[in-house]
Amino acid sequence: MNNHNHEEVTTNSSHEEKSDQHKHSQHSQERDDKEIKRRSAPKQGEAHYYTNRFSFALELGFFAGLIWGGIHWLFHLLHFTVVPVGFLAEPFFKHKYIYTPAGHLTGWLCFIVFSIFASLLYTFTIRKLKGPFPGMVYGIVWWIILFILLGPKLGMMKPLNRLTWDSIFTEICFFLLWGLFIGYTVAMEYTDERKREPESAGA
Repeated sequence: MNNHNHEEVTTNSSHEEKSDQHKHSQHSQERDDKEIKRRSAPKQGEAHYYTNRFSFALELGFFAGLIWGGIHWLFHLLHFTVVPVGFLAEPFFKHKYIYTPAGHLTGWLCFIVFSIFASLLYTFTIRKLKGPFPGMVYGIVWWIILFILLGPKLGMMKPLNRLTWDSIFTEICFFLLWGLFIGYTVAMEYTDERKREPESAGA
């Protein structure tokens, strides 16, 4: 009889020990889960986010074209360059029309569309390049394409040897700064890892 009671006490103690161990394990797991959540939660002012590349590039290109198209128009009005803001529209409209107020507005719209395309191209190909220099190089590459390779052949502007030095210098500086505006804005958005979630989470 005593042996039977002893076995029951031993069995009950064993069950209690297992129950205590199980509860302790559950509490430990809960503490670990809370600690992981606490560490993974972003601190105030350091919220992570994912930027949609297409909408970002679309908005950036629009404002790049709007702002820098207006600056180019001003440069032409002040005679810094003989190339009108509507040079991109030259293949599609009569030459005289490009120099009218309506032609200037049409050219400005064409430059906005061109800037959107350039912004999309930059964002989807080389957005991970850091610093201001990739954007500056990007702008110079577009100047070469437009003013040396395609522009004179399509009637957008005269060949370089028939442009004034003021126009050449102004257009180089203009496209350099335009490219810097696009490239550096993209770089700040997509290479500032302190405020971004890992690329694998949404890219």
